[in-house]
Amino acid sequence: MRTAVSRRDLARMFGVGVVAAGLRPLSAAQPPRRAAAEPIRLSANENPYGPSPAAVAAMREATSLAWRYPDEAGDALIADLARFHGMPKECFLLGDGSSEILKLAASALTSPERSLVIAEPSFEAVAVYARARGAKVMPVPLDALFAHDLEKMAVDGAGLVYVCNPNNPTGSITRKGALRAFVARLRAPVLVDEAYHHYADSPEYESVVPLIASHPNLIVARTFSKIYGMAGVRLGYAIAQPEVIKSLSAQAAWDSVNVFALAAARASLRDAGWVATGQKRNAATRDHVISTLSRLGYAVIPSQTNFVMFDTGREVKPLIAALHDRGIDVGRLFPALPRHLRVTIGTPEQMKRFLQAFAAVIA
Repeated sequence: MRTAVSRRDLARMFGVGVVAAGLRPLSAAQPPRRAAAEPIRLSANENPYGPSPAAVAAMREATSLAWRYPDEAGDALIADLARFHGMPKECFLLGDGSSEILKLAASALTSPERSLVIAEPSFEAVAVYARARGAKVMPVPLDALFAHDLEKMAVDGAGLVYVCNPNNPTGSITRKGALRAFVARLRAPVLVDEAYHHYADSPEYESVVPLIASHPNLIVARTFSKIYGMAGVRLGYAIAQPEVIKSLSAQAAWDSVNVFALAAARASLRDAGWVATGQKRNAATRDHVISTLSRLGYAVIPSQTNFVMFDTGREVKPLIAALHDRGIDVGRLFPALPRHLRVTIGTPEQMKRFLQAFAAVIA
């Protein structure tokens, strides 16, 4: 139950006078002015610190290869990934972000006769791709703990079952034992999207990549968009058994990955320190945001990602608009959770501004 909080309490919590800072509540007669500076973007789960310096340097150096097709550079990255994961090169396929991997899986495995099973809410891209194939999309609501309801997702005859773990937009995980058993017993292909893998630190989470060797129905999608800070560069990859990779490759465009992304990815894999730093930064800022919202009485879904989602206690669309008017862009409405707001974890200063603006619009 959300507790009543006075404007004075808000000012003390966030270290700012709500009215004095020029942040008017929704009920104010005069709408707030748009922030003169560029809006703070907390809407797309991007890494505010960007790529590692090594990756940036590698992209600059790759300009000398701009005239060449990326075949050799792609082969070199796949060799790096094979060493990184300890698996054969034939188990990897590169894509223009992990979104392309999701598209290839939908193209190869769904059709009017083969449905897609997906949690609700979850990352919608694969459902869009499946519908374009004429496939039936079967949404299954998350359970009471915001985990995938795997029992209900075990649909006979499905063409593809999609599991986003950790899940977007809720930030929640599906427990490792349950997911491991699900993959083992299901005959249908299972695509596990591990875009937020690096942010998960719960003992109840694990990657399913080690299961690929013994499960021909399993595909794992990874991306360089999140912890590696390359969302605008676009690079992802699939891991699966070689025959599955061949079936996905048959749907792929030629040369969809560019030499700059490939160079940055190779440098990123070598820069383990940047990943560790990113994990620590994200965890510290996320914990502060969660504790602040919790003290206000808001129920925050336990997050294992670089974003948080919480129940605002009211319809979220007006809050999204009000925050935008104050220069803070947050996640969109997710119809399955119409009162929940998703907010990307930015820098400490960005999150301070978000909390100040949120204090204003709820006052």
